[in-house]
Amino acid sequence: MSYISQALVLLALAAAAALWLHRRAQRRQNALGRLLDGADAMERLLHRTRERMNAMRGVVDRVPDDVGAVARASLDSDQVIQDALRDVLQHRLWIQRHGGHASQRELDEACAAMDRARERITAELDRLERAGAELTEATDAALEAARREPPELRRQSG
Repeated sequence: MSYISQALVLLALAAAAALWLHRRAQRRQNALGRLLDGADAMERLLHRTRERMNAMRGVVDRVPDDVGAVARASLDSDQVIQDALRDVLQHRLWIQRHGGHASQRELDEACAAMDRARERITAELDRLERAGAELTEATDAALEAARREPPELRRQSG
């Protein structure tokens, strides 16, 4: 094999190694970016959930106490949102402390865990919004029916 052929083979091997290293670094950067974007999305979702829960209080407050007690207790439990926001902060700290030297497997697992958590909370928020719409509709219908009833048949609230 001539020197030129050997040089071309070495150059091709060096180019392949450089390409492999570049793709590996790019994959790490993509994973870190996904983690940070996921944390941002999760935080926005949690704040949206909190806002939706606060909005639901207005609907729940329109129903009699005995009917709305369980829903009211659930909506008054802001601790779940606080805990989730604290978890997001923990993820951000983990990324800051360990992201630079974490294995690709650890980064991929962290991305998958973030995606699963976001999907679960999104599904719960969707359920909350559907329940809120149904409760609003039922409450409006019940209040309208109550307005048509004679006063002596109306349910006393409180």
